[in-house]
Amino acid sequence: MDNVLTYPTELLLLLFLVITFLQSALDKILDWKGNLSWLKGHFSKTPFKNMVPLLLGTVMVTEMVAGTLCTIGFYFLMVEGDGSIALVGAILACLALLMLLFGQRMAKDYDGARTIAIYFMPAIFLVFLLQS
Repeated sequence: MDNVLTYPTELLLLLFLVITFLQSALDKILDWKGNLSWLKGHFSKTPFKNMVPLLLGTVMVTEMVAGTLCTIGFYFLMVEGDGSIALVGAILACLALLMLLFGQRMAKDYDGARTIAIYFMPAIFLVFLLQS
């Protein structure tokens, strides 16, 4: 438990990513039809209009893996002081956010893109902390 006091910022940021990505992936799983319907409209005037199901699935899997790796990484960082799995989870979380950002920009949803950028800041900060 000494690692809780050694890595408090990293652990809190990992919890933030776990909550963010596991909840988001779970929402996509539990409300696939609703998400797909909304996103088809959202991307109807973009080059992605015919790829929405594939892209939604890709983002969902990426979020699920990122959230899972952050959960496992949280455990290893807290118990063993090893942040390697947490780093991979944080990097994957950043990649998921970049996918979402790209989609929002393509849809010309600049408010949505701004929201993604807000989530990106703690995620990239965690990558910075874990790589040190």
